[in-house]
Amino acid sequence: MLTAAGAERQQVASSYFLDGSMIPRTEKRNIDERSEVRCPSLSSTAVLEFRSRKHVVRLLNISGSGAMVIFPHVPNIGERLLLRVLDRGPVWAQVRWVRDGRIGLSFAGKSE
Repeated sequence: MLTAAGAERQQVASSYFLDGSMIPRTEKRNIDERSEVRCPSLSSTAVLEFRSRKHVVRLLNISGSGAMVIFPHVPNIGERLLLRVLDRGPVWAQVRWVRDGRIGLSFAGKSE
């Protein structure tokens, strides 16, 4: 049997899903915590394979370990996608965050 406190905790915990919705922050970031410099790509577009479909996406920035793209769909946090960038070739990426029509990807390794 759940107590009132247990039921409240269960309700709060169940409101967070891995569907791309962000966990709310109580404080705004004041510093840039990225470990690498983001660079523009030679191409401003890329092809993202999402659930067996290819989508042309706008590439906002890229680094050796990840990228940010504009994407109207909402992938799950942790979902693996194949990103094809003109000057880098295909690379597997994992969704790290989703917000306001943009997604952050971390690269997992070159595709064979």
